Order: sequence, then structure tokens, then C-alpha cells
Amino acid sequence: MKKDTKIVSAGRAKKWTKGVVNPPLVRASTVVFDSVAEMKHATRNRANQVMFYGRRGTDTSFAFQEAMVEMEGGVGCALYPSGTAAISNAILSFVKSGDHILMVDTAYEPTRDFCGKMLANLGVSTTYYDPMIGEGIRDLIQPNTRILFLESPGSLTMEVQDVPTLARIAHESDITVMLDNTWASPLNFYPFAHGVDISIQAATKYIVGHSDVMMGTATANAAHWPQLRENSYIMGQCTSPDDIYLAMRGLRTIGVRMRQHQENALKVANWLAQREEVDHVRHPAFATCPGHEFFKRDFTGSNGLFSFVLNRGNDEALTALLDGMHHFKMGYSWGGFESLILAVNNVQGLRSATQWQAAGPLMRVHVGLEDPDDLIADLEQGFTRLNQILAKG
Repeated sequence: MKKDTKIVSAGRAKKWTKGVVNPPLVRASTVVFDSVAEMKHATRNRANQVMFYGRRGTDTSFAFQEAMVEMEGGVGCALYPSGTAAISNAILSFVKSGDHILMVDTAYEPTRDFCGKMLANLGVSTTYYDPMIGEGIRDLIQPNTRILFLESPGSLTMEVQDVPTLARIAHESDITVMLDNTWASPLNFYPFAHGVDISIQAATKYIVGHSDVMMGTATANAAHWPQLRENSYIMGQCTSPDDIYLAMRGLRTIGVRMRQHQENALKVANWLAQREEVDHVRHPAFATCPGHEFFKRDFTGSNGLFSFVLNRGNDEALTALLDGMHHFKMGYSWGGFESLILAVNNVQGLRSATQWQAAGPLMRVHVGLEDPDDLIADLEQGFTRLNQILAKG
């Protein structure tokens, strides 16, 4: 089945849709039974897409979980109220006191906070590693290493990791490989074909696509699914059926949205690469992005999120650039239809295993579905304001 066809058909088995186009929205806490036999059947099959209790799921969640498995691979998908919850609960499901994990140095900031503030208090140690370490990851593996955590591309600075090499080495020591696969979405990187055991998505981003739902997913292979499923349930994780319904609706248009995000972003990025104010563009499709060769080898496409580094800038100049934006708004997310921009002055403060050296401030942009010519004009006016401040000395 071709990708676009799968997007439309995934999770639409008749047992979920009951013959209508979209799986109905089923809200439930208590599930009632008319006989002891029915109740026993539900109890025996409570982990197998049979309605047993609301937190175990309803037909709405079962349909979306099945769609995610069809799209991303694996055998089962757990749902969470946010992407951060998916990350933290996936990790907690596979560690105990005294264990050690390897965490990529470019991880999403809340992931770092979870390691430093929660796992450390539980007796789980973390070693951060260079995202471009490749074969060198062997030297960091300890006898008690249980998880190798990847995020590719890296948060903010966009380094693309050599996932197959890292996964192969980890599996030699029976280490579970987890990947934050949010940037690629379920479309542009196939985690299980590259050795990943658990693939995590902030469905908040491109799956939902409209900046109005918080949700996370963790999809696992056969060896890891039972433990992920049961431990996530024990920790109380569940997601609103209303949010799941919106995520399923968003999934139906992810293909056309991602293609347009990609097209718009590449046009904007190519324009930025020619600007004298820009030192370099950190878009995985550009040779100036670390790991570009792995992007070309392993990914099937890109999206709207990338960064660029300015040649120079100060707080006053950056404020002038940002405050006058018309189409680009400032916000701590991405993946919706709207364009966003952030200035990041302290990249090094979010690292511990690598050194960040750049000519000037890092700018992260999410290119939305507006006309890219309007976005370019917005940025051009921003550069004019930036240059006016810098010209003052």
C-alpha cells in the first residue's frame, strides 16, 4: 500500500468505524457487562483491544493506536497526555534504581530535565553523548546501561544521528534503543527498519497539526510492547478520547501538510542561505547541517522545522527583529499550520557533552502553510530592523 493510501485507511477497520467513515468518539470510564462471562472475557483480554475500563482504552483509542502501528511500524502503541509524558514513561518503563542510560546531548530540554531531576533522584544515572559519536558509543556503554536514547534530528541544532549504527552497537549489549521521532513524524523515517525498539512522537506536533491538542505516543516492537504497555498503564497514563479523535482527524491530512511544509521551508531556507546576515543554515537537507549524509540515506523527506545561525547579533537587535514580525510568531512549539520563530542565545547551557561554537545567535523557525513569499518578506523586514540596530554600534 502506498504511503498516501495508508494515511487515509490506517485505523479504519470496520470493528472501529462500525461502517461510518471515521471511528466514532467513545467517551467512557466505566464499562458495564451483562453477564459474568462477558466480564471474564473482557478481563482476560483487557490488554488486547477489548473495552474493559476507560483508562485501558475505548474503540476511539484502539483505532488510533492501530493507525499509528500501521503508519510507523511496531506491534503496539501507548498513548499519553503529552510528548514529554511519552518520553518519561517510556524511560521509566525500562529502568530501575542502579541502572544507567545514555542520552543524546542534543535532546529536548524537558528530556534533560527529567534525567537530571527525576531519574537521578530514583538512582538512575545518565551519561550524555555527542549526537555524532557513531561507533564511539561503545566506549560509553556500562554493564548497567539499559537504554540508549536518540533524538534525530537534535532539538534546536538539528544534528542527524547515524541511527542504524548506534542501534546495532546497543543491541550487542542488550540495550533498549529509544528514539524521539517527532521531527520525522510517522512519514519520513521508519524507526523499526533502522533498529529502533521504541519510537516516541509528540503527536502534539505534526500528527495533530493544528496546535490545539497535547498528546504523545510510544510505539514498540514485539519484544518491548508488553512491558511498555503494562508499565504505562500502572503509572496511570491515558489520553482524552476527544483529543484522540482530533489526532486521528489530523493524521488524515498529514501527507499533504508535510509536503507543503517541506516545500515552503526549503524555499525559505534557500533564501536564508544567501543572506549576508546568516552564517549557515541547519536544515537536515542542507550539507551545512551535521549528519546531512544520514538524512540523505535514511529519511524520505523533511518538514517545516529548521534553524539558522546569524553572523552576529545582540539582545537589542534580536528583539527588534522578532518584535516586528507579522507572520512569524514566537511560541514554544511547532508542527501546526502557523509559522513560528525563536532566538536561542544559550545553546551551550543545554549541553554537557559537546561544545557549541557558532558565529552568532541561533534562530529556530517553523515554516507553516502560509505563502513562502510572504514569510520571506517578513524575514527580510526583520533583517532590516536587525541591521539598523547593529549599525548603531
